[in-house]
Amino acid sequence: MKILSIGNSFSQDAQRYLHRIAKKDGLELTTANLCIGGCSLRTHYLNMLNENVAYDFEFNGETTFIKVSLKQALEGTEWDVITLQQASAFSADAETYLPYIEELVQYIKKYAPRSKIFVHETWAYEDGCERLKSIVNYNSAQEMFEDIRSAYAAAAKAIKADGLIPCGTVMLKALSLGIKKIHRDTFHASLGTGRYLLGLTWYKVLTGKDVSQNDFNEFDEPVTEEERAIVINAVNAIVQ
Repeated sequence: MKILSIGNSFSQDAQRYLHRIAKKDGLELTTANLCIGGCSLRTHYLNMLNENVAYDFEFNGETTFIKVSLKQALEGTEWDVITLQQASAFSADAETYLPYIEELVQYIKKYAPRSKIFVHETWAYEDGCERLKSIVNYNSAQEMFEDIRSAYAAAAKAIKADGLIPCGTVMLKALSLGIKKIHRDTFHASLGTGRYLLGLTWYKVLTGKDVSQNDFNEFDEPVTEEERAIVINAVNAIVQ
């Protein structure tokens, strides 16, 4: 399976371990991320129109130091799955998704017509995050995420997406089950537990594989056995 994300640092977080999680199950899963930090759907759309060679091309969770345009990436490989997402600062505002996500889908269908399109539901900022109040004007992560979930559901419906990857939902579930720290800077996913949760969520959604016995453990920072168990339980609770 070959997966391309038209994203930003949040899809970078999600893809960091994905290739290696699959490898532990003996599955060859190729991942690529088109990354511009903080990139919104509107910026992706403008890059599409102008064919800007603006993206850092990340392969199997690693940087390549290669720059590409959206068109080059779409035409370069026959992708099985292509994911889209909104920038975190706009993710709770459904009006910011349109018409950009619809235009991007039409472009994808032109240059990668056989690909399935999934929406990557991102996550809320951490409670206490300065950005939570100053940038998106919410009082709590739960409050922000309710609007995120609604916005992504509406976007997925608008483009008739082949699926939705519910990372934000799984993250809140893990917090409710006892994970103490899942952000690294109050908005990105933590390098261990957070990225592990995202990778397992993507893996189960996209392959349907059971994640309970996957023994991937090549983390960028330590993940305890207790944290591993909570992450697996959260993924299994949300992704059926």
